[in-house]
Amino acid sequence: MFYRNARIFCSDFQFRTGAFEVKDGRFGAVLPENVPADAIDLGGATVIPGLVEIHSHGNSGADFSDGDYEGLKKMAAFYARQGVTSFAPASMTLPYDVLERAFATAVQLKKEQPKGLSVLRGIQMEGPYFSYKKRGAQNPDYLKNPDFEGFKKLWEGCDGLVKIVDVAPELPGAREFTEQATKLCAVSVAHTDSDYDHARAVFDAGASHLTHLYNAMPAISHRAPGVIPAAVETPGVTAELICDGYHVHPASVRLAFSMFGGDRMCLISDSGRCAGMPEGTQFQLGGQDCCLRDGVARLTDGTIACSATNMWVCLTNVIRWGVREEDAVRAATYNPACAIAADKEVGSIEEGKVADFLVCAPDYSSMQVYLGGEKL
Repeated sequence: MFYRNARIFCSDFQFRTGAFEVKDGRFGAVLPENVPADAIDLGGATVIPGLVEIHSHGNSGADFSDGDYEGLKKMAAFYARQGVTSFAPASMTLPYDVLERAFATAVQLKKEQPKGLSVLRGIQMEGPYFSYKKRGAQNPDYLKNPDFEGFKKLWEGCDGLVKIVDVAPELPGAREFTEQATKLCAVSVAHTDSDYDHARAVFDAGASHLTHLYNAMPAISHRAPGVIPAAVETPGVTAELICDGYHVHPASVRLAFSMFGGDRMCLISDSGRCAGMPEGTQFQLGGQDCCLRDGVARLTDGTIACSATNMWVCLTNVIRWGVREEDAVRAATYNPACAIAADKEVGSIEEGKVADFLVCAPDYSSMQVYLGGEKL
């Protein structure tokens, strides 16, 4: 099957007009010179890779940490409808046995890959190795210092499906944990009150990611630079950014792209079970009471928690806020695929990769999802 007359986001992160092929669920030739006469005309539509979500806790009333397989499938169906063709759900700060049950559902979904659902390609383990001061909406009852042996057991128990594990650099043993954990997966700095020196030590030890930039970490100060400048000046460190319009101001979104560059940013939704649910929805987040108010979830004390958005909205927000289109699309597709080591399969429109793509209106006012080359 060939598609022609498309504005394609190519593997060099530039848009080019031409055709592409889908064969047996994967991309074939991209921008071929010879196109069959029966190729489907896309009428100049913009074609981008399927979105890759690497930090979302849930949607549609379900949460990954519930450890409920049917709930996880419900989440994957919602992601697919919103243009997310690959995802890595995020867990919460919870006891190891609860995490173990949740991770088991991820293994099951990964193995079964039901048709028409977003494909699970990893897990982000968000907690419990966090700072009490910067815990945010993480449950303080289950916080603990970095524990490599405990983490390794969880990692092995889910067949290595954990692709990102989070840690606060100032905690005892954080550097040693990072040195060991980076042999298994990516280590991300998160929920931290770290100074520059502790952050620098963990990045030097191999940490390569920054969880929800700006949120649950010290602000930049010219005398106490903290985590963010340490990440910016470390080549290869990627940074997540919640782009719902509540967690981060649009000006700070533009600043983040200026600091890290389009090749190091990852858009995330950080959505909870309230995503896709009506205003006023009350729910549990890591064992704590939350309520969806004015478009964002908050704990009972007013602490901002998860978002109620999705990746498609985040992408269109970022473009609308003035981030270069090419950088925004890359941050929602290829960069997050790299962050979870899935870039050999997805994240770009490239021969041999899975044919997950979105056919979008030129102004991103609408889109149609294709999973493995099949229209959803």
